[in-house]
Order: sequence, then C-alpha cells, then structure tokens
Amino acid sequence: MRKRNHLALTRRRFLRAALAMPAPFLIAACGGPPASAPTPGTPAQAQPTSAPPQASPTPNQPVVTEPTPLQPLPTQAQALLPTPACGDADDVTLPQTEGPFFTPDSPQRASLLEPGITGTRIVVSGYLLATDCQPVPGALVDFWHADDGGVYDNVGYRLRGHQFTDASGRYTLETIVPGLYPGRTRHFHVKVQAPNGPILTTQLYFPGEPDNDTDSIFNPALLMSVQEAEEGRVAAFDFVVERA
Repeated sequence: MRKRNHLALTRRRFLRAALAMPAPFLIAACGGPPASAPTPGTPAQAQPTSAPPQASPTPNQPVVTEPTPLQPLPTQAQALLPTPACGDADDVTLPQTEGPFFTPDSPQRASLLEPGITGTRIVVSGYLLATDCQPVPGALVDFWHADDGGVYDNVGYRLRGHQFTDASGRYTLETIVPGLYPGRTRHFHVKVQAPNGPILTTQLYFPGEPDNDTDSIFNPALLMSVQEAEEGRVAAFDFVVERA
C-alpha cells in the first residue's frame, strides 16, 4: 500500500474521533448540523425529506398485536476499533454477495424502526469516502437485514430503507440488531453508490460473534466498530468507494 500523506491521515483521525463522539458534542464541534446533501443526478436519488415515508403494511405481512419492548443493553464503555483506511485504490471497501433477499425501491428513511419491530436498538453511522479520503456527499446508502428472529420481510419493506449522505459524506441508520439467519453470522446487507459511480454491494459484520468463525463468506475487513450504549448499541463503519 502506498504511503498516505499527512493531510489524509489527519482527516482520517478526525473522522474516526467524530464517530465515537455523542451526537450533541459532534454537532457543537462542527458548528451546527451539516447542510443538506446536494440532489443526485437521477430521479431515484432524490433529496431526503424532513419526514421520510414509512413502509406501508401489506395484506400478507404478519401483525404483532402486543409487541415486546425494544431491549436496551447495559452501558459499557468500549474503545471503537478503526474501520478500513482510505488513501489508495486498493482500500476500496470489499464487495460481497447480494444474497437472495434484496428488494428494489425501498423507502427513503434513516430509521427502520416502526410498530411491531422488536429487538435491541442500534445506531450505525459513518462516512462515505473516496479513495483520496475526501467525503462523498449525496451518495446512496441502502440497507436491508433480518429481524431479531432471523427472518427477512420479502413481501413489504420492514427493515429495509435507503438514504443519502449529507454534505459531509455522513450517513446514520437507526434500526435493530439482526437475528441469526440459518447458516450465517449476524450481518447487515448494504449497497452504496457515489453519484453516477459504480454500485458497491457488500455486508457488514459484528465483532465477537461466535458464528463469524463458521460463516463461509465472513470477512474481518467488513467488521463494524460496535460499543454498548444506554439504549442499545452504537456502531461505526466508513465506506471507501470509487467515484464516477
């Protein structure tokens, strides 16, 4: 790998530190909330709205009449591990299989929580960076995953949604920790795309999972940094992609 310049490393350290900071402190340190991301060039990549649309229930979707509360985990301070570096074309985030359960045209939303969703809350955040370590605003980030029982919704859009990075290249997803799908370790599916750039399809993993050792496609380069919080967990991962 080629030697990274001092500026890229300094920016990289700042981004990692920012991810570990609580949201109020991060906003204060940056002088206020980031500006809205620029509108991407295609109709499918519209600007996020202040009230993202929610998924509509479908006739075949199971109804939970008495959902159990989301289960917070105890607070425990843990250091965030570094996510993959940028600064070289070889540092592009690794692709992985899409899997059998991708559904196109997911709703645009940053929170996948809705009535009937149970499990442990988790907030995943990070930056979309180009190989030169510069943030990519207005980039597509599309997540989907199993529920806390390891089941995917293949009828509607439960636990599915896309968003666009803000002016600083940052994304934030609020959802639950996915359950174990048979034969797989715990994971998120995701597609990311810089405006007019190639689509990267990959998966994100949780550290310390026993099934990481037996999952045939698990890759430690795709581990998120995860720590406990008062109401669940927080995780961080930076994607590195090629521009158009």
